[in-house]
Amino acid sequence: MMDFDFLIRSVRESDLEDLERLSELVYFINLPNNRDILKEKIRKSVDSFSGNIEDKFEREYIFVLVDNKNSRVIGTSMIIARHGSPDSPHMYFELTEKQKYSETIHAGFIHKVLRLKFDSDGPTEIGGLVIDPSYRGHKLKLGRLLSFCRFSFMKMKRRWFKDRVLSELMPPLSENGESLLWEAVGRRFTNLSYQDADLLSRKNKEFITSLFPKGDIYTVLLSGEARDAIGKVGPDTEPVKHMLEKIGFKWREHIDPFDGGPHYWADTDKISLVSQTKK
Repeated sequence: MMDFDFLIRSVRESDLEDLERLSELVYFINLPNNRDILKEKIRKSVDSFSGNIEDKFEREYIFVLVDNKNSRVIGTSMIIARHGSPDSPHMYFELTEKQKYSETIHAGFIHKVLRLKFDSDGPTEIGGLVIDPSYRGHKLKLGRLLSFCRFSFMKMKRRWFKDRVLSELMPPLSENGESLLWEAVGRRFTNLSYQDADLLSRKNKEFITSLFPKGDIYTVLLSGEARDAIGKVGPDTEPVKHMLEKIGFKWREHIDPFDGGPHYWADTDKISLVSQTKK
């Protein structure tokens, strides 16, 4: 029997402490630094892999990378079978353009506007990709393996997943973890901090549907810093963006309504790693 230095497997309840440690490295909604929420996510993943959750689109799968030399979990990645349901819709800002022209002053403008949208039958989502910094740059490209295993799993269990796949990428945040777009837009309509709004939205999105404007938000009214953050990714997320682009993902002019990070999309069967996987 061959011995391997590393192993990718489904998460176990005994992995909680390692996931807590990894969650401290990043700010991800899918891997929050909260013990109780992590417990819930691990339990849901265990039930998803075992088939105990009957509705296949309600399942979530957490994969972990284990260093067999010390039996430590050193990385995670995740698949959410469907992100967006009637009870908890997928929300995003659509970034579009509006043209304005005045005959009186013979001047015209092309404005970028944000329009809040909802999807109650959303796509499959990938997320929660984290690897211990001490293992980054490894010759085996462990982060890439941990990311790519999700697409092989999708091919093997194709009917469990939607026809589109979403990846919400993290934008640059301030030194204290605040979002420039949230400070310019979201806080003004909710009076909540970015972190408080993010935490509340995990369980209840009513405050967004009730308090956010239904009409267009002209980005020209925002600060230059907030405008510049729209659709951008943070430095730690740049490698993920390039990796996604190589396998077929594209930015569709959709951004996160909380932090302005870009939403990358791909048709499931056109993702190269899905189409090239042999059952």
